[in-house]
Amino acid sequence: MSDTPSEKSPGLASRRQFLSGAAALGAGAVAATGARAAGPDPLITEVQDWATGLGDGVDATPYGLPIRFEDDVIRRNVDWLTADTISSINFTPIHALDGTITPAGCAFERHHSGAIELAKDDYRLMINGLVDRPLVFTYADLERFPREQQVYFCECAANTGMEWAGAQLNGVQFTHGMIHNMEYTGVPLRTLLAEAGLDLAGDLSEKWVYVEGADASSNGRSIPMDKALDDVLVAFKANGEALRKEHGYPVRLVVPGWEGNMWVKWLRRIEVTDRPVESREETSKYTDTLADGTSRKWTWVMDAKSVVTSPSPQAPITHGPGPMVITGMAWSGHGKITRVDVSKDGGKTWETARLAQDGANKALARFYLDTTWEGEDWLLQSRAIDETGYVQPTKAQLRAVRGLNSIYHNNCIQTWHVKANGEAENVEVS
Repeated sequence: MSDTPSEKSPGLASRRQFLSGAAALGAGAVAATGARAAGPDPLITEVQDWATGLGDGVDATPYGLPIRFEDDVIRRNVDWLTADTISSINFTPIHALDGTITPAGCAFERHHSGAIELAKDDYRLMINGLVDRPLVFTYADLERFPREQQVYFCECAANTGMEWAGAQLNGVQFTHGMIHNMEYTGVPLRTLLAEAGLDLAGDLSEKWVYVEGADASSNGRSIPMDKALDDVLVAFKANGEALRKEHGYPVRLVVPGWEGNMWVKWLRRIEVTDRPVESREETSKYTDTLADGTSRKWTWVMDAKSVVTSPSPQAPITHGPGPMVITGMAWSGHGKITRVDVSKDGGKTWETARLAQDGANKALARFYLDTTWEGEDWLLQSRAIDETGYVQPTKAQLRAVRGLNSIYHNNCIQTWHVKANGEAENVEVS
């Protein structure tokens, strides 16, 4: 972990050389990447169907859907992971996405008792407990409060959980796809608590809130008051539109930077208490079992993490040797991502990738390494560093502290073995 990353990307120079050289080659030349110089090509020189008739009208897709050529970019579940899909997970196709915002239609979902249908007119949110004025809000009531928009990632605590005991699932969608990153619109929880008469200026250091959902499982969770008053949102929009049914329509909780099970969907009740409730979901579940059999609890924050999404097992290299782009995403529940390093040799040496944008608070950051592949084998890794100075650990470092009994909070460095034929495989390096 003490390697000093290179501050330049050698791929940039070779890319510029390639582009200027290709321009000088003239007609008929074939570039190293497989891109051809201008010349006879039936797709260009012959009249094609799409240029000889009319396309679809504006009424063909009242709600826009992806073109059929992208019909493999979908959420997927793992059949053997749970006994029934009613209480299961499906995974975001992160290998096929770029940028940072996750389209709602392919953002991962987790159900404890299935996705319920709850109409806005039937929606109620109660705030009770240690408040001066217990209140019940309708959906229309919530829309009358000042609102804000924030982009946050939501990651299941079990994301990458199958990797504790070794390389398991051969696809980044399945190893890291229990995550999405969306722009949420809603009312700060502190605003609603103040409306119910909670004295925000008083001593609230010993107070908690207990939140429940309207579904059969309720998934009740306790949240310390300092977090509740900090950045928690009662959200009713995502990416500009109403929440999807599977994402908690019409109202869900957003708990930035903390594990996804805290983001209670179909939010129905918020109780102010003087202690944590210690419900089923925060005692028998969502605790971290150590090597000696004891379990840690209250491990809410999702530590800094990253993964290369392309190339990866579901996104192999399909072109020949030459310039290419390695890309992936990084995130931290502690704040902003400030740097991502990429290694092609299993962590022996590192290059600093470029961030597409300055890191956003508790949101995904997209990174790119513009480089050259000559057909050699790679052991491809990424390593995230956040604004607190935290450095994403290796599997060995995590296991030295946690052992092999854990499921949750695995933020290890992931390794893809990129082979000479461009295919990639999930592997471990010692």
